[in-house]
Amino acid sequence: MKSGLKSYLSITKRQWNGIVVLLLLIVAVLAAPYFYRYLYKDSVVDFKDIEKDIALLKQANGGKDTGVDQTPSDIKITQTQLFVFNPNNLPAEQWKQLGFSDKQIGIIKNYEAKGGHFYRKADVRKIYGITADDYHRIENYISIPGEDLSSNKLAPGQTIELNSADSATLTKVHGIGPAFAQRIVEYRKRLGGFLHKEQLKEVYGIDENKYHDMQAQLTLNPGLITQIDVNHLDFEALRKFPYLTNKQTNAVIQYRTQHGNYRSINDMRNIVILDETILRKIEPYLSFK
Repeated sequence: MKSGLKSYLSITKRQWNGIVVLLLLIVAVLAAPYFYRYLYKDSVVDFKDIEKDIALLKQANGGKDTGVDQTPSDIKITQTQLFVFNPNNLPAEQWKQLGFSDKQIGIIKNYEAKGGHFYRKADVRKIYGITADDYHRIENYISIPGEDLSSNKLAPGQTIELNSADSATLTKVHGIGPAFAQRIVEYRKRLGGFLHKEQLKEVYGIDENKYHDMQAQLTLNPGLITQIDVNHLDFEALRKFPYLTNKQTNAVIQYRTQHGNYRSINDMRNIVILDETILRKIEPYLSFK
């Protein structure tokens, strides 16, 4: 047994040499970081020199902050170039020449991307991020073609009925351009009409501020809404209704198929995924003929 164990534990000279080489490699790898630090010592940064340079820059700038601690997108060009301009679709580079920061320009471009349009000088002042000082600095240089021509806009006190106006008529409302007018008409068609003016805020791009600007120019006749024939529309027609998701629309169709036509909104309370909030929201738009 001892002979067998000895034979099992014995190694050849070649194997022994391999073990020695492996151990040397492990030691070399472990020692390498320490050897590197010994040969190449890290240089120490002297922050006093940096602080002196910042102080010199600030002094050269008339004592004003150099902007070192500012977020790059908030930094404005100090040497502005004022010129007469139309703010609608003005290139970002020209906004920058007027002294606006990248962050302010981003807000303006986002407003335009959502369908926003400047109809009057005062509309520029309403942009979030543009300060009163910014506006007063550029006010006399703003030139919007047709600003003084009010024939295509509502006169003070005039209103437009929201459920019957076409897109061309809606553009007469201050704050509504062709893009917004088209969106309102398309959403109204999917919805069946507006019951409350506040539903305008469901139209993409119309936020609280924009709604506040236009709502006094609009009237509303809820009697003009078109109800949905919930007992006869198929899935493709019903899913266009904005208050129902595809999953809810499918549930409405499936329940009708299994139990027959709906007699009232109470029948729809048996559909699990339709809670009381959504039922109250859709009830005025449903017809149970």
